[in-house]
Amino acid sequence: MTASETLNLISKQWCSLSDLMKLGQFGRNSALKIKRDIKNKLVNQGYRIPKHLVPMKEVVDYLDININYLESRVERM
Repeated sequence: MTASETLNLISKQWCSLSDLMKLGQFGRNSALKIKRDIKNKLVNQGYRIPKHLVPMKEVVDYLDININYLESRVERM
């Protein structure tokens, strides 16, 4: 996945399971575990989120995606 494809994907507000699998290059089971971890953290903090989605901001934080670096890579192309 290129830097521009990654930036395009993380520009969404919500992250689906297939988005998570693409971002982290995970299999289905690993992506489900990460999604469950993120969802449990948010529910414990008192948030209510859609059943099949998690906020993209939380996914970016969990996967520690460096947006500034990706943007700099796209500018050079």
